[in-house]
Amino acid sequence: MTELATAMADIDDQRVLRLVETYLSNGTDPHTILGQLKEGMDIVGERFSRNEYFLVELVMSADVFKRAMEKLEPALLSAQKSSYSGKIVIGTVQGDIHYIGKNLVVAFLKSNGFEVHDLGEDVAPEKFVEKLRETNAKVLALSGLITTTHDIMKKTIAALKQAGMRKKVKVMIGGGDIDQSIVDYTGADAFGKDAMSAVDLARRLIAETD
Repeated sequence: MTELATAMADIDDQRVLRLVETYLSNGTDPHTILGQLKEGMDIVGERFSRNEYFLVELVMSADVFKRAMEKLEPALLSAQKSSYSGKIVIGTVQGDIHYIGKNLVVAFLKSNGFEVHDLGEDVAPEKFVEKLRETNAKVLALSGLITTTHDIMKKTIAALKQAGMRKKVKVMIGGGDIDQSIVDYTGADAFGKDAMSAVDLARRLIAETD
């Protein structure tokens, strides 16, 4: 495991930020830096699942990751391998305030040339519809980590239909227990297993709308 991944896993904020700055000044590929941060965040999740970390550590790790991304994002945007990949509206659905996974997806999408409109957490269905109408984005990404969000995802997709936008917008969903059965239940088009797969999925869905 790299030094940066270890620092992120240990939630050593000063070390993480110092290493990000050092790597950037040394010309390290920002995608490599992002990958190491993600590796550290994955370990944080594993430690949480083993009860080695608790909610306070999760919150702290998310804050460290956010601050690291503030330093890294300009470099990621300037190093985009493709000039433009399309527009995406994303958010954690109403009733859920989890954001670590969503923020990882946002980071990977932005670093791969997507114009991402992140509405944050606890987002009502009408807010998604409003932003899609405003941006003309072709993909909506819904995040939810708790079981009750499945109904809200379904309600959000129903709101798209009611607004007459469902045929123009592809919907991808993701979260803790999301699988094909939840895709079928909510009426979404597909689900992403992790941040990396979300990039390929978003590309495929945008291509399907062309």
